[in-house]
Amino acid sequence: MSDMPNDTIETKSADAIAAFDDFARAFEAYRETNDARLAEIERRGSADALAEEKLRRIDDALDETKSRLDRLALQRGRPPLSADAERDDGASLRHKGAFHAYIRTGEADGLKALESKALSSGSGPDGGYLAPAQVEAEVLRRLALISPIRAIAGARTISSGLYKVAQSATGAASGWVSETAARVETASPSLVEMSYPAMELYAMPAATQTLLDDAVVDIDQWIADEVETAFAEQEGAAFVIGDGVARPRGFLDYDTAAEASWTWDKLGFVASGAEGAFAQESPSDALVDLVYALKAGYRQNATFVLNRKTQSAIRKFKDDNGVYLWQPPAGPGQNATLMNFPVVEAEDMPDIAADSFSIAFGDFRRGYLVVDRAGIRVLRDPYSAKPYVLFYTTKRVGGGVQDFAAIKLMKFAA
Repeated sequence: MSDMPNDTIETKSADAIAAFDDFARAFEAYRETNDARLAEIERRGSADALAEEKLRRIDDALDETKSRLDRLALQRGRPPLSADAERDDGASLRHKGAFHAYIRTGEADGLKALESKALSSGSGPDGGYLAPAQVEAEVLRRLALISPIRAIAGARTISSGLYKVAQSATGAASGWVSETAARVETASPSLVEMSYPAMELYAMPAATQTLLDDAVVDIDQWIADEVETAFAEQEGAAFVIGDGVARPRGFLDYDTAAEASWTWDKLGFVASGAEGAFAQESPSDALVDLVYALKAGYRQNATFVLNRKTQSAIRKFKDDNGVYLWQPPAGPGQNATLMNFPVVEAEDMPDIAADSFSIAFGDFRRGYLVVDRAGIRVLRDPYSAKPYVLFYTTKRVGGGVQDFAAIKLMKFAA
């Protein structure tokens, strides 16, 4: 299969530019409408119901246009997988050929021989066969684009089912000393062993035999297309609210503590100033407190994480100079910003409610770790859903907090 035609790329770029222009116009309309609403509140003590409804409709249009921008950015990042075939080595090409034969016809002898030669522990009865490296790399790359926490978290690839690392709860022991001065013995560091088991995640796309017999269909591309959304949705929820049982542990599952009494094994939080809401007076002060609860070393790479409804609430906030704290993306494929920090939408974050942790802020690359066990496996099943052929596709992934000082939360409480 040849590279993506230039006219297709140009069309997608034009669509992205048009969507970004629509987004910019929608935000300008939102700003004008909200400014008029605020002026009316100052004059009359309340806003007109029609103005509130208009603002809500524009707010919905902003979210819809931003989703369209994100979809176009994802499509632009999908090169044909087979474009790199010329650069594959012989073993990779043999694996790809054997894998395609298995997917299209169910012939597994080629894969059995290759995995036996490579001393692979996996076989048909053990849960399918390894997909080619190109498919695995493409699936992981796409997940990084559409799985919100994976996109900003740290990542490790492992060959076993468990990743362990020792973290220092007190920081490295160090100090200054002159060239000839005696070295004072430093205190022993307090080490904590952190474990991240890789749990099994699966998707089961279906295909007709006619589709599989069609030589024009790129099998690698089809599998990546079919599993990306299913994997991303499951990961997105687990990395936020997962309980660590048969799935990764989300950062909201850990114990929390008010920032004044924070300890290493908990995530610190600041209060919003009102039960289930922002404070009536100076509501954005709580966001300032959240930002500065994070140490400067983490703050320079920090990101806000919240869902669409929470983002809608903070779009109305201004600073003392009348400038909106939330600003639209500077260009297609970029993030909106809040107080000049990137904003990532994670729909699994809770809505604003009493005692909810609806906003997270931190350096997630240092604070949260995603662990991928190498290999994506595919098991062909032509029997369970005749006349369709099912492909039980699995990958193993884990996750959890690795640095409790790198992430802070906002609790919607007084």
